[in-house]
Amino acid sequence: MRIEAVIGDITTEKVDAIVNAANSTLLGGGGVDGAIHRAAGPRLLEACQKVRDTELPDGLPVGSAVATPGFDLPAAWVIHTVGPNRHAGEDDPALLRTCFDNSLELAIQLGCSSIALPAVSAGVYGWSVAQVAEVAVAAARAVEQRSSTEPDAVGRLELIRFVLSSQANHEAFARELERTSS
Repeated sequence: MRIEAVIGDITTEKVDAIVNAANSTLLGGGGVDGAIHRAAGPRLLEACQKVRDTELPDGLPVGSAVATPGFDLPAAWVIHTVGPNRHAGEDDPALLRTCFDNSLELAIQLGCSSIALPAVSAGVYGWSVAQVAEVAVAAARAVEQRSSTEPDAVGRLELIRFVLSSQANHEAFARELERTSS
């Protein structure tokens, strides 16, 4: 399994699934969420509205993950997760970890071989990118460990790519990947 960090635009990633740092409404927003909705086209909003109307009438809870098709994106799937908002008092790193764990687990359940993830909750939700990198890389390393001890548990997931929007964010993830390499 390969775990890497790159600078880029998550909406152009040619992977099986991308993770959307969504808000609980699933109806679009700013940042990564808005960019994914724009790039995927109007059918993504329709799919999210259908999920809200059927499965999640109260919205997607913090830490949970749900998938929709990717529509106009290169990725077949969009895995939506809601990160904790530090400004709203959601400052437990375990809650942040749940976002990454649930997103990766859903990718495995969907049969994905590759996934791209942003720095969920960094930026407007108030988490430092260093802390997000530490939590996100730990979640990826746990999947990597499972793949070596229980290959059937992770299916065919071969690539976990963190797609960061800036050099500073990339450096934080690269440092954490280096620090935790075996």
